[in-house]
Amino acid sequence: MNIFYDFDQVGSIRNAVVTTGSFDGVHIGHKVILNRLKKIASEIDGETVLITFHPHPRKVLYPETAGKDLFLINSQREKIALLQKAGLDNLIVVEFTLEFSKISSVDFVQNILLNKLHARKIVIGFNHHFGHNREGDYEALRKIGLIKGFEVEEIPEQDIHNESVSSTKIRKAILEGNIQKANAYLDHQYIIMGAVTKSSSSLEEIGFPSYSVKIEEDCKLVPPNGVYAVTVLGEDSFSRAMCFIRKNVEVPLDTLIETHLLESYGNIEGQIVTLLFHKRIREELVIGTNEELKKQLTIDKNMVDELIF
Repeated sequence: MNIFYDFDQVGSIRNAVVTTGSFDGVHIGHKVILNRLKKIASEIDGETVLITFHPHPRKVLYPETAGKDLFLINSQREKIALLQKAGLDNLIVVEFTLEFSKISSVDFVQNILLNKLHARKIVIGFNHHFGHNREGDYEALRKIGLIKGFEVEEIPEQDIHNESVSSTKIRKAILEGNIQKANAYLDHQYIIMGAVTKSSSSLEEIGFPSYSVKIEEDCKLVPPNGVYAVTVLGEDSFSRAMCFIRKNVEVPLDTLIETHLLESYGNIEGQIVTLLFHKRIREELVIGTNEELKKQLTIDKNMVDELIF
């Protein structure tokens, strides 16, 4: 996957099939759009293109209201990894600023989609809006396309278990600790990626040596405190693991995420790893003594052992 951070970096893209959006979570609805892009591209010998934004537009446009407490399912690193896995050809990450937000929908289509990318076809999700004050939509694109000679397609709203899939509902499920529901919406496991350090926790003293995983962005959505069954993917290894989360509400980047590996494939310290979340085992408990803690963690470990195999 080619990654660009400026439209001027983009070279020649063959028969570009383009979509735009934040794509937070790269969930099942996003994958419908990406799969449609790939199908169209294969039919016209083209390449798929996603234009996405960083930071999230709400963080820039409404920093004291809608964007203030907005936590995102994916960090930039995570979103890029998921898009690459989904088979996207070209990703353009646009720095979203107040100045960029003032570009009209017509100018966005003409100056960027047509002049820069020479888009052959544009695919958008259900009820998608773009441009200054969200003035652009499917109907506006369709009318411009008739004049400028490109095609537009809108993907209908996708449902799963009779509920509309949206990043908002996925965020709610994660915040409730309902990892299995979030995973069903995502059509993949919720992930946390970050650098690993050896944990200084007292867990090692009672037979549960652990690694700490550092979240990379303070707006990264993290599940509630508790113990989780996860798989840890390293650079050349993987292991089932227990993950302990203790959130720092005041300083999100200091949130404690510790993992105890059930298998050992060498030292992963210093690596960027991916935690794939399966299920919340339990909420955080107040445990008095080390002996009681060891007993509880043994129970947790056995549950993870039975859950992931």
